[in-house]
Amino acid sequence: MDKKAMYNLSYGLFVLTARSQGKDNGCIINTAGQVTSAPNRISITVNKDNLTHDMVLQSGQFNISILSERADFTLFQHFGFQSGANVDKFAGYTACKRSANGLYYITAGTNAYISARVEQTIDLGSHTMFIAAVEDMEVLAGEPSATYAYYQSSIKPSPARDAAPRGKTVWRCTVCGYIYEGEELPADFICPLCKHPASDFEKVTQ
Repeated sequence: MDKKAMYNLSYGLFVLTARSQGKDNGCIINTAGQVTSAPNRISITVNKDNLTHDMVLQSGQFNISILSERADFTLFQHFGFQSGANVDKFAGYTACKRSANGLYYITAGTNAYISARVEQTIDLGSHTMFIAAVEDMEVLAGEPSATYAYYQSSIKPSPARDAAPRGKTVWRCTVCGYIYEGEELPADFICPLCKHPASDFEKVTQ
């Protein structure tokens, strides 16, 4: 089975933001879409391990900021490669504004935001799907939305060519590009940058 086939699915990338008990947080998600137009509803699917998941569950509302092709890798590092349980992602972060619902949306590297209120949740095991009514939205810029394929080809840094001596085997994270040197990758290895498991690494011979 070639897991890279999943990369050919056409879907976007978003910063999901929420606020609960006086704390703001956000994370990167790649599952958001319109499910009905009248009334206007969207769905998002969020990993239960993310703090933002619990904040959406508790507060019943969220914003999604739609990432554009002008988004740079630092935005993914900031909202995707660190946990809001350990850091305040909005401390000193200025590329954001509050929408009418009081939640932050991201203003740099995005082309629109949508504010929504949760109407229904569906337990998917590792994730929860939230079905939500759209309450507000605004176009912020004219750049095309960044797809996951565009992230892979144009935003994610390419590993340095000299990351390992010629003829040596390395394992490369397909999400963030982190390089692990060694003939075998431990089955329980977790990427230190993006926290993805060994199954998201590919074997590369330099």
